[in-house]
Formats: sequence, structure tokens, C-alpha cells
Amino acid sequence: MDKLAPQPAFSHVNSRGEANMVDVSSKVVTVREACAEGYVQMQASTLKMIISGHHHKGDVFSVARIAGIQAAKQTSQLIPLCHPLMLSKVAIDFEVQVQQNRVRIHSLCKLSGQTGVEMEALTAVSVAALALFDMCKAVDPAMCLSGIRVLEKQGGKTGLWQANSGSTGTAGALS
Repeated sequence: MDKLAPQPAFSHVNSRGEANMVDVSSKVVTVREACAEGYVQMQASTLKMIISGHHHKGDVFSVARIAGIQAAKQTSQLIPLCHPLMLSKVAIDFEVQVQQNRVRIHSLCKLSGQTGVEMEALTAVSVAALALFDMCKAVDPAMCLSGIRVLEKQGGKTGLWQANSGSTGTAGALS
């Protein structure tokens, strides 16, 4: 029987198996960035309504962008063991993918600090997608949110990490 490779320990669980906020006080302050993505699948008519600006609630992308930025700044209020961070940059971009009847949402979060910003990037994408859903649910309640994942993170002792190209799974590769 082959030995299994040792699994890395969960950083948010202490030696007694209890939830634990990681102590980052001894970590070096570095510039840290994370990018995430997610998708909102919808009917073609809903996508056309958004693109044309004829949605009765107004500019869907502006509302979703502001929601995503606001959410990134509130991540530690939503995720119990996240550190409150002083983000220096949050950007939310939308890519309309007409052929697939979907919108790709991309976030970038950045700071100089002692811990990473992956959770902020994921929260930004998630809430931007939820806001887009909320704006359009009356005309398309069957929309689907999917593919929310970290694409890249950099900074700290790990350096650059990027998700495998084309993958929507959990595997990644260190560069």
C-alpha cells in the first residue's frame, strides 16, 4: 500500500481542532494581489437588455460594480476568521460573452499587508454576481451563477500562484 502524501494543515484550525484566527503579526508586509472570476448565465434577451441599457432598473453593471467593491471592503464582516484589511485597490470588470449568453465578472484586490486578499477577491465577484442577479431576477429568475474561483494570487512567502489554465476545478499550480 502506497503512503499518502502528507496533507497541509488547515491554517484556521488550531492544534485542538478549534476554529482559530491566524496570527499574522510576524509576517512581512508585502504587496499582495488576488484576482478572481465568476459567471452569470442568462437568457439571450436578458443579456441584450443589459447591453442596450434598456433595463428598467438602470445601469446593471454600475450597480454590480459598486456592490462588488463594497463587499470586498466588508469581507471580514462576512467571513468570521478573515482579517480586516486596508485594501488599496479593488477593481471589478465585466466581460459580456454573447455566444454563451453570460457575463464574466473579474475582480482584482490589492494591498500592502501581512495576509493575502483571495477572500476579498472572491467576495467581490460573488456579490457583484448577486447584485447582477438581483437587478435582473424579475425578467430572468432562472439565471445561474457559476465558476467562482481564484485565478491568481501573488505576494507573501508563496509568491505567485495561478490556477491551471482552462480549469474550473480546485487544482492550481505554483509558478
